[in-house]
Amino acid sequence: MDGLSERKEPMDVKEVAGKFTTNIIGICAFGIECNSFKNPNSEFRKYGRQFQSSFKETLKNLIAITIPQVLDVLGIPVNNPAITKFFLGIVRETVDYREKNNVVRNDFMHLLIQMRNNVKLKDEENAELAAQAFVFFIAGFETSSTTLTFCFYELVINPEIQERLRDGIEDVLEKHDGKFTYNAVMDMTYLDMCVNEALRKYPPLPVLTRYCTQSYKVPNSDLVIEKGVQICIPSLGIQHDSDYYPDPEKFDPERFSPENKSKRHSYASLPFGEGPRVCIGMRFGLMQTKVALAILIKNYKFSLNSKTQYPLKLDPQCVVSPPLGGIWLNVEKVNG
Repeated sequence: MDGLSERKEPMDVKEVAGKFTTNIIGICAFGIECNSFKNPNSEFRKYGRQFQSSFKETLKNLIAITIPQVLDVLGIPVNNPAITKFFLGIVRETVDYREKNNVVRNDFMHLLIQMRNNVKLKDEENAELAAQAFVFFIAGFETSSTTLTFCFYELVINPEIQERLRDGIEDVLEKHDGKFTYNAVMDMTYLDMCVNEALRKYPPLPVLTRYCTQSYKVPNSDLVIEKGVQICIPSLGIQHDSDYYPDPEKFDPERFSPENKSKRHSYASLPFGEGPRVCIGMRFGLMQTKVALAILIKNYKFSLNSKTQYPLKLDPQCVVSPPLGGIWLNVEKVNG
């Protein structure tokens, strides 16, 4: 950030956010230093970029959800084989190295190793453990970097919100000796409101899928959802419903004040899903998003660079829709 500010170069938010979340998930899940800022072409970053879906990938994912037999018949793998091979290879190498050298770290990989050692697993179950770490990486970096991207966009086109957020962050830090601790970040109420409003307006996944586990009659109707039926829940539609959120295209963090939240149905906001199948990485994703946002907003002022398309246009070919042309911001150091 300092370099960009001094050189007066614009920042590609998605790229910076992607490097940050790649580093975080690399060290927390795999115990691996990715160094994405020093080495932007690292293998972790290279394969991570490939999760930004093309139309072909989106269509394949849709078929996998609705009629997976088609992919089986055609022999088409759901995931890119090169990406799968890389990440599963990393997991196996990390596990082997730690076990041979008695390396213990307080991270997700250590939990998987403990699980494997405490329970005698078959080969296919070992593969399942590797797959879980693979999924943890996908879920941990792409959704958080996308949320950061859209949050920054809204903060630059609403400078008064950006300024209020900066003031709020500084006020909280004064109470915590200027340190970015877990408790300090959790005390940043307005930061939480801004992130939740970004997730409402730009949910990482526009549709959630669930299987009905028992037949259910929808109240006040003749509709019965039969056991085994797959349900598609339009989180994007619910979160843009004017009955719940008046003027839904407006970015308004006040929607998520404690008072306003209490007036809505608890399922009117579903960025991470809900119930027993709520996203396992919800708290992790929110924390890394808030930390990045708080530190950058405290130290820098951001404004829209002319390279950014305005009004924003989203890529219709992707599930996690990135903005076409990217979001580019000017960076100015606060008091610097």
